[in-house]
Amino acid sequence: MKNNRFLLLAAFLFTTIFCAAQTAKTAQTLDSALTYLHQRQLFNGTALVADNGKVVYKKAFGTANIATGEPLKTTSAFNLASVSKQFVAMTLMMLKEQGKLNYDDEVRQYLPEFPYEKITVRHLLTHTSGLPEYFDPVMKYLHSTDTVENTHILQLLVDHKPSLDFQPGERWQYCNTGYVLLPLIVEKVSGQPFEQFFQQKIAGPLGLKDTYVYHLRLGDSPKNRVYGFHRFEGSTVPDDLGRFDGLDGDGNAYSSVEDLLKWEQSLLTEKLVTKATMQEAFNPVKLNDGTTHGYGFGWGIDDDGNTLSHTGGWAGFRTIIVRVLDKKQTLILLGNDANHYHLIVGPKILKGETFELPKTQLIRNVRLVDGTGLPARMASVRLVNDRIREIGELQPLPGEPVTEGNGLVLAPGFIDSHSHHDWSLADQPDAIACVSQGITTIVVGQDGGGSLMDTIEASFKKQPVAVNLASYTGHTTLRRMAMGGMGALFRQATPEELEKMKTLLDEEMKKGSFGLSTGLEYESAFYSNREEVLELAKVAAKHEGRYISHIRSEDTELENAVDEIISIGREAKLPVQVSHIKVSIKSKWGYSRWVINELQKARAEGIDITADCYPYDFWQSTLRVMFPKRDYDNPASAQYAVTDLVDPAGSYLVRFAPQPEYAGKSLTEIAALRSETPAQSLLWLVAEASKYEETHAGENVEGVMGKAMSEEDVRNFLAWPHTNICSDGSTGGHPRGYGAFTRVLARYVREQKLLTLEQAIHKMTGLTAEHVGLKYRGLIAPGHYADLVLFNPDTVQDNAVIGNNRALSTGIEAVWVNGEIVYRNGKAEGRLPGRLLKR
Repeated sequence: MKNNRFLLLAAFLFTTIFCAAQTAKTAQTLDSALTYLHQRQLFNGTALVADNGKVVYKKAFGTANIATGEPLKTTSAFNLASVSKQFVAMTLMMLKEQGKLNYDDEVRQYLPEFPYEKITVRHLLTHTSGLPEYFDPVMKYLHSTDTVENTHILQLLVDHKPSLDFQPGERWQYCNTGYVLLPLIVEKVSGQPFEQFFQQKIAGPLGLKDTYVYHLRLGDSPKNRVYGFHRFEGSTVPDDLGRFDGLDGDGNAYSSVEDLLKWEQSLLTEKLVTKATMQEAFNPVKLNDGTTHGYGFGWGIDDDGNTLSHTGGWAGFRTIIVRVLDKKQTLILLGNDANHYHLIVGPKILKGETFELPKTQLIRNVRLVDGTGLPARMASVRLVNDRIREIGELQPLPGEPVTEGNGLVLAPGFIDSHSHHDWSLADQPDAIACVSQGITTIVVGQDGGGSLMDTIEASFKKQPVAVNLASYTGHTTLRRMAMGGMGALFRQATPEELEKMKTLLDEEMKKGSFGLSTGLEYESAFYSNREEVLELAKVAAKHEGRYISHIRSEDTELENAVDEIISIGREAKLPVQVSHIKVSIKSKWGYSRWVINELQKARAEGIDITADCYPYDFWQSTLRVMFPKRDYDNPASAQYAVTDLVDPAGSYLVRFAPQPEYAGKSLTEIAALRSETPAQSLLWLVAEASKYEETHAGENVEGVMGKAMSEEDVRNFLAWPHTNICSDGSTGGHPRGYGAFTRVLARYVREQKLLTLEQAIHKMTGLTAEHVGLKYRGLIAPGHYADLVLFNPDTVQDNAVIGNNRALSTGIEAVWVNGEIVYRNGKAEGRLPGRLLKR
């Protein structure tokens, strides 16, 4: 018996010592992490860790009030934001124990004017009421000078009765509105203002000297109240109470880390309510269908009920309380500088999980061109992980990596709104053709082609890449899936096939496609009618997507093609974009002014029509597009092609599988080798390619670069305010794949001064993001993703030309994608941080 007692005592001592060691390690790790964050201006606040109610770590970092410089203390009272909700829930539990209300009573029983039936007190407590958030009605109906009060919210519901998001109890959806109504119920039942009830029934009995409800209706601030702030352009600015802060319930309870520990420990006792009542607050809410969700009365519930927590965020305040029941550990972190990193790191440290601290870096002394079109300015830019944190006169933080800009231009990473660079990403994941000219995001699925979203996502998982990628869904891709192989596409779709295409597109839009793309000049889509395209565009519009089109003709039927895309924008009611806008027929050179005039008239009508353009007077496509009537054996059409559509001496084969040695030669040179006219050689080339395709299905057989546009038209299209820059490029053939963006900067900004530097960069970044529908890309602004390019405007130059189409540009010094440098000093860095972007 004595031996058993000895063993039990030894086991107890070992467990105690082990737990104490673990707790000490937690405290040490947390202190190290918070110190790191504070040094990098990512945490200003207080922290506390307790083991079985005993404080093992508490510390204050930084300032309570930036106006006075008052330092924080562990007794400083922070706005708890949504952590306030657990206090509100307690007031309801106390009234329930007093027999003054029941959780399943309808709200109307206490607030008779409340306009919704079947919503109960329990629904409000557990975020299952279906009520919409109150923010939108307040912004819509109240004046901007009004200080919003709880009674205002109730009256807005009475006056306007916004529709419920779902039927009460049907699902869980976090909702501040419910917790604004609950204090009104407390006041009605108790006969006291909510803040008085709280003070008398909770703060007073528990001895919480730093805990109270405070809002703007209560007058002067308590002396120990902490004020929120955030950083802006290198300085700290107030970020505290505003017009919404005449409210209580969903926030505006204040407390310190020391008081919150007393509060948390009281929940283990019966000082406020019985243990049975308290336990009900920690039960996951049961929905109408019998399923549950991990939220009780003001507490989030995880790990099968073993972890209870809640976070809060309002103005500059970011707060969290975590209780791990089996370890009897408590974590409380209160911040007032608008940062959230402690909310992520703290719980992981408490649970002994692996974590990563945010990484900062500084790009210093740059000429900042931010993508908006505004004039450049000298500044520095700080990044945190993959985002831009701040811009201004910034100094390096302790241990912070610094890139010296030396007065060079820092711009948002260029966005290629029409790209085929995805064709080579599997073999060249460093995307050297893109990043070497400053491109950080490519938009694919162009000209009606491309892959489905699931396929693209799978390829990203299999092979990470250096650039971001967004995709449209191709019209031709849909036609092939619904109508059959290539030979089945030279006709209009049947109604049944069109319905199948619409269903497929609807699924793709749900998976994140940015919209519908067409290549109507190509055979595989040329035979579709307007109605087919319009019906598909309407599917994209239903999902707030977009339509981008290689229009049906860029030469002989240009007028009808322009009318078609304008009509689609008008009738489908979605943004439409003309791909690689051009006039590629000699007899219509100068028509750029007519085209732009038509597009401007459409915009004045309310149609959101735009364009993208690459800076070259020759295109790349198939030999067949030189036959507008699709009569590939007609000598007259071949003669027309080499006389009016292209200059045969300046038009070069990119590839020709039947005779590979013809690649790189012009139509005139091939004709000379064959002792033919260029028209005769064109007929032969098309016929030989067709024969070859019969036995080599799916192979990329031929391609040609056709010199077809006038420089005046190119300049006019580039200058139109609603044109953004694209490459339409890939890693083979046309030099645009390696040089489109740097060519604009060298030729049309520095040499010809068609565009200012700020205008050109806007057309490569902010405007493009707007045209594609990309969020948090295309600008250098706090909160945006850190896609950046550093370059020398005096030396930036495209070097890719016909015959040396893969020559890298010069003058691009460094490129960041999602905060990681992927290209520097003329070389890829080997990092692959690109992401699949979804609508």
